[in-house]
Amino acid sequence: MVQRLSIQHATLVFGEDAGLFGVDLTVNAGEIHALLGLNGSGKTTLIQAILQMLRLHKGTISFDGVSLANLPPGAWRRVGHLVNQPFAYPELDAATNLALAARLKGIETAQIPNSVDAAITDLGLERYRHVAARRLSQGNRQRVGLAAALQHHPDLVVLDEPTNTLDPAGVLRLRKLRLHRADQGAAILVSSHHLDEVARIADRIWVLNYGRMIGELEPGTPDLERAFFQMVHADDELRAS
Repeated sequence: MVQRLSIQHATLVFGEDAGLFGVDLTVNAGEIHALLGLNGSGKTTLIQAILQMLRLHKGTISFDGVSLANLPPGAWRRVGHLVNQPFAYPELDAATNLALAARLKGIETAQIPNSVDAAITDLGLERYRHVAARRLSQGNRQRVGLAAALQHHPDLVVLDEPTNTLDPAGVLRLRKLRLHRADQGAAILVSSHHLDEVARIADRIWVLNYGRMIGELEPGTPDLERAFFQMVHADDELRAS
């Protein structure tokens, strides 16, 4: 099995309980892994480190066996991501934003119209094809950002709270799309606090607390929310003792 993403002893210290502290994680091709944690647990910090938006103090992150420090610039075209704000120029319409994203990700010029059409269909953006991004609702801007992140069929997908602003129809479309990309061999890492959605799509669920990986939860765990909070509470008590 191809190990798409490998994180070993990732350490990035902002303060006594802030940052990442020896995080280990692997995601293989065809797998969807979820990161769970309370606010401030380190989920976004880890995702930003994977995307080289932050540099580790110690440890390594590798993509297809190559350390990110040695990854050729062109290899980033095989990565799709959404973190913080979705990719969208406010004055440009949805279709133009997607065409620009496709060009940045190396899709051949002749194939860009087909790529844009498919992305618009996948995320249900037909009504908003020619609407400026600044006029879209927050949820539909998120759909544009997700379409931009996924339309080039990346081998590694990294998404930070992708369902936050989506309506139920958007969540269902994204679920279908992520499962399809995983079936095609992509490795997908997603942070979320929507436990029901995580349970439906994830092959493995990792739990972070204060920048430390404290355990895993089985996707089929009965009352996943209770099990999650119990794990975090037990870790808090252990840290306080």
